[in-house]
Amino acid sequence: MTDAARRHDTGMRGFASDNNAGVHPEVLAAIALVNGGHQPAYGSDDYTAHLQQIFRHHFGEQAVAYPVFSGTGANVIALQALLPRWGAVIVAESAHINTDECGAPEKMAGIKSYPVATPDGKLTPELIDRQAWGWGNEHRAQPMAVSLSQCTELGTCYSPAEIRAICDHAHELGMLVHVDGARLANAAAFLDEPMRRFTTDAGVDIVSFGGTKNGLLLGEAVVVLDSGKFRDVAYLRMMSMQLASKMRFISVQFEALLGGDLWLRNAKHANAMAVRLESAVQGIDGVRLMRPVQANSVFAVLPREATERLQKRFPFYLWNERTGEVRWMCAFDTTIEDIDSFVDALGEEMRTTSSL
Repeated sequence: MTDAARRHDTGMRGFASDNNAGVHPEVLAAIALVNGGHQPAYGSDDYTAHLQQIFRHHFGEQAVAYPVFSGTGANVIALQALLPRWGAVIVAESAHINTDECGAPEKMAGIKSYPVATPDGKLTPELIDRQAWGWGNEHRAQPMAVSLSQCTELGTCYSPAEIRAICDHAHELGMLVHVDGARLANAAAFLDEPMRRFTTDAGVDIVSFGGTKNGLLLGEAVVVLDSGKFRDVAYLRMMSMQLASKMRFISVQFEALLGGDLWLRNAKHANAMAVRLESAVQGIDGVRLMRPVQANSVFAVLPREATERLQKRFPFYLWNERTGEVRWMCAFDTTIEDIDSFVDALGEEMRTTSSL
């Protein structure tokens, strides 16, 4: 091991993000497996070709997957595929593409966002109608798409029926539907439904499918759910600087994740750890949970001084500066010991706060 091989404490654990977790060992093994010899570049390799069969198994026979580097890249490409330059997308105010991507859809793709305030991060046909107007008015960017997050940024999940209602309504209005599925696997684990049940079968047009938060080294995918639509995605991927030259190293990760049940095992475990955390903190005086846990995140409000001290022991994010709401994320590698240690520390800090 060289001096530069390891520069962090591998015993450090936290609840800041499922992105902070390492790579699942089965994924690392798959990367090593394809490292020998030469393969054609830019997605012409055998692994990327085989990957199409795997995505079709999960999303239907018309699905086509385009692996990319990042979730923001996937979202920008997917929205570009749906919209002309004068088009706009209706999103929940809390959506990742509206709050956490530094304006990438607007700056990089010229796509206007129309945010709608929601109580739980979820859009409805009625909420969509608040921004679904002005067609034919050249002074207003035309609302031509709806983007849903599944799971939402607030940790809630749409049911298949809710997504079907949105898709039917959007299509009736001439709009298309995108799903930001950075944590789509966690939603499937919570709903106990196959992923196509609340995407392809519900009428969704295109999906940004997440892998990094569920155990990959890197890699997301733009999944066109009907191969007859959006044939320009390959060009958009290249133009958006998301075409990997050594694509096989991304594609084989998805094969390891989706070829068997690893995606579901990882998601179920992360969700179960969040449920355990939710249950454990309910008994701590002064901690107020904000909503039921449906995926792998727990949102709570606690005193600011307790938050600041606890963050020095376990990294996590202050979600809302105004209200003091925090977010605790669990990952595929979160352990029962992690939860128990964190809950003990939280209890200590809350008792310290109450005694001050």
